[in-house]
Amino acid sequence: MYRPAYAAARLQLAAGETVRAEAGAMLAMSGVEIQTSTQGGLLKGLRRAVLGGESFFMNTFTAQHDGAELYVAPALPGDMVSWQVDHPLLVTSGCYVASSAGVEVDTSWGGAKTFFSREGFFLLRITGPGDVVLSSYGAIHAVDIEPGRTFTVDTGHLVAWSEGMQYGVRKVGGWKSTLFSGEGLVTDFVGPGRLYLQTRSQDAFLSWLIPQLPQPSNNG
Repeated sequence: MYRPAYAAARLQLAAGETVRAEAGAMLAMSGVEIQTSTQGGLLKGLRRAVLGGESFFMNTFTAQHDGAELYVAPALPGDMVSWQVDHPLLVTSGCYVASSAGVEVDTSWGGAKTFFSREGFFLLRITGPGDVVLSSYGAIHAVDIEPGRTFTVDTGHLVAWSEGMQYGVRKVGGWKSTLFSGEGLVTDFVGPGRLYLQTRSQDAFLSWLIPQLPQPSNNG
């Protein structure tokens, strides 16, 4: 709903159907009961929170009757998309919102190739079967990459991609280009697979915003 600027998702549930969601994602609900837990125990909750950048606790919503409704929304203004998980996918920090009961959300080591990436060492690894709702900062754009094709993305614009694609982080050019071109680091993906991008970058917005903020006075 209301894509792509201030999107929300309406989930319609059958009696007994359950949905898991990030803490704070619930916008409204009708005919739904809520329970809060770490979803997998203390260690899994800590991995998801400390390494994956998501909330320590997750909420489970259970429909009390057919036609129950749950509305969810992300913290940042932007888009949302539903992805059917029939193959594992990797999701960047802050983009997971909710998923059906058969979907597992855990952390995944991104490997040494993510050392210089703004996305960090760890990603969320989501496995099915089921559906997952993801969010972005700005609009979401899907790219289906053919086998052998290379597609390059600024690391600050990544949302999620199919597990199994080869990818690596590199400088956009020489160090001069990396430092002064405004592009920074990029990720090269090699198909086949699907990739979701966001049309805005939190890093770029903060780089613009922070210099505009009032500076503290030195007059005591």
